[in-house]
Amino acid sequence: MWKQQSVQVIFPAFNEEQSIRQAILDFFETGFVDEVLVVDNNSTDGTREQILSTNATYLFEQQPGYGAALTRGLREATADIIVTCEPDGTFSAQDLIKLLIYSDDYDVVFGTRTSKAAIWSGANMSWLLRIGNVAVAKLLEYLFNGPCLTDVGCTMKLIKRNVLALFVNQLSVKKSHFQPEFMIMSILTSRKVIEIPVEYLPRKGVSKITGKLSKAISLGMTMILFILKTRLTTLFVK
Repeated sequence: MWKQQSVQVIFPAFNEEQSIRQAILDFFETGFVDEVLVVDNNSTDGTREQILSTNATYLFEQQPGYGAALTRGLREATADIIVTCEPDGTFSAQDLIKLLIYSDDYDVVFGTRTSKAAIWSGANMSWLLRIGNVAVAKLLEYLFNGPCLTDVGCTMKLIKRNVLALFVNQLSVKKSHFQPEFMIMSILTSRKVIEIPVEYLPRKGVSKITGKLSKAISLGMTMILFILKTRLTTLFVK
């Protein structure tokens, strides 16, 4: 718990056999996590067995997609404070404490992986990926009058359940461009939103989303189109 508030961590998992068990253990070891929810998104390796060997709660989401897995976890969450994160070794469980400290004053805390000082050697954040993330984040920031934003792809985020409950059933993106939708809805729902840097480490295995430059560019274009389309739609909604 954090100051009498329950804390849940949500992991979307697809073939994370190499890292999922350690990620679960690391977050429990912080002493603040009441429950870890792991959403198995049709893994074909030993991910399920690794999850079941821990105290984490196992969920299975048949609909494929990063967004589908995270949405399932968010809809199942019941804690006062909910944190989403990747279980692939790219994030440090110790950064949970940063997010919790900021939750004393903010409803939503976005992590950013683009701070140069926090990018570890070997992490999948080339100068092109970093610039691309910052550029798309700035587009979202300016179009939706959000806080200072520098990353649209960071999974490590914190949200309070009373805010999440206002829009969780409206989440519709099932694929890899889920984060811009989550960020936009968070900003439109609460003005107490902030972004903070988190450590970004080398992952175990190859990224399914940005492991190849072509995939990263395609995802960036999809995010841009989604942000623009959503802004046009919200112009006509009070």
